[in-house]
Amino acid sequence: MNAVPSFPEGQIEALARLLGECGSGTDISRVLNDRGLADASGESTKWRRLYWVFLESQKQHQCANRVLDFIQSFLIPARFVGRSTEFEANRQELNMILAFSGLEYGQDGKFRQREAARTLDEAERRVRTIRAKFQGRRIHPEVLKYCRTELLQDNYFHAVFESSKGLAQRIRDLSGISADGAALVDHAFSIECPLLAINTLRTDTEKTEHKGFAALLKGCFGAVRNPLAHEPKILWDGEDDAADYLSLISLLHRKLDNATTTGFRTE
Repeated sequence: MNAVPSFPEGQIEALARLLGECGSGTDISRVLNDRGLADASGESTKWRRLYWVFLESQKQHQCANRVLDFIQSFLIPARFVGRSTEFEANRQELNMILAFSGLEYGQDGKFRQREAARTLDEAERRVRTIRAKFQGRRIHPEVLKYCRTELLQDNYFHAVFESSKGLAQRIRDLSGISADGAALVDHAFSIECPLLAINTLRTDTEKTEHKGFAALLKGCFGAVRNPLAHEPKILWDGEDDAADYLSLISLLHRKLDNATTTGFRTE
């Protein structure tokens, strides 16, 4: 990478505060030593240590390259195996800070240049995290499993579409049958010979709940997935609807978390 102009002091502070929350003091010391960055700050607070080291590095080298080298080593994707959501959240917050310098940290752990943001609003619009989009909503891990990439790209149309397909796939995985849509639900959650049950089915109330859940599943496929499969993306503008749809699909997944197999054989 060519020489990157030094970051302003305020930007260095923002970077130091973010990175100070991304690992332990031992992690920071290890990466500083590995990248040849001396910490003579005398500070014990993680972000203050990084703040001092970054400023001194820029003074010495007259560029921000050593700062970026530390970030690239400290936030290496391999360090977040099994914690991909945490990595993405850190990466997106990092990119909001770097947006003012025309830099972006990719999912592959490499920096790329792009047009610099001029205002905070522009930076925030460019880099919005899942937590910001769905603040206060519980998004089930099975939803993110199928549409995390689409969400991070603000691709709401395909995020909802992929998550609804993932819901059907989970029912197939749990039940062992290969049907789809209403036929899949009717077979897996029938009252007479259910392959999956969300309760004991011993009382009329439980049977009603079971049938209601099956109706919700079929409604999700009929009202969400099927229209998206046949509707041109250019006609769909559903950011608000996407949050509601993903919340619904998350609810259905949480019910499936407690579903049990009944022992009935598939045909």
